[in-house]
Amino acid sequence: MTTIAVTGHMDLADSTVPLVQEELRDLLRGHQGDLVGVTCLARGSDTLFAEAVVEAGGRLVVILPSRDYRQAKVKPDHAPAFDRLAAAAEVVTMPYDNTANREAYEAANGELLKRADRLVAVWDGVPPSGKGGGTADTVEQARSAGVPVDVVWPRGARRGA
Repeated sequence: MTTIAVTGHMDLADSTVPLVQEELRDLLRGHQGDLVGVTCLARGSDTLFAEAVVEAGGRLVVILPSRDYRQAKVKPDHAPAFDRLAAAAEVVTMPYDNTANREAYEAANGELLKRADRLVAVWDGVPPSGKGGGTADTVEQARSAGVPVDVVWPRGARRGA
C-alpha cells in the first residue's frame, strides 16, 4: 500500500485544470489498487488529486483543518464535489474550532505529512510567502522530513486571478 498526500494551489487557471488532471492520472496510474490518497480536499489541486485517486481505485483520507471547515470555507460551487468525495472517505478532523486560524492549517498539513509515503505538490515553484501553511511551506516541510516530493506543474500551467 502506498500513501500519497497532496498539497497544491487552489487558484488554478481554467486552462490549467485539464493539464494537471492528466499529469495526476499519469502519476497515480502505477499505484492502481494499492493507493491511499490523503488530502484536505480544498478547491483546486486537492480536489483534482482526490478525483484522480478515486479514478485509480484508491482510498481517500480527508484531513479537515477544523470542525467548521465545511460550513465556513467550502464555497457553494465547490460543495457538491467536496461532499461527494468526503462521503467516500475516511475523514479526520483536526481539533480546532476556527478555520481562519493559521495553526489549524499548519496542523492539517503536518497530519498529511505524518501519513504520507510521498507528497504530490501541484506547485508553480514560488518560494514560501512567510505566512505559513501554504503549498511551498508544505513542500519544504516534506523535504526536511525526508518525504519524497513529486512536483506537478505541466508546461503551460498557470494560476488564475
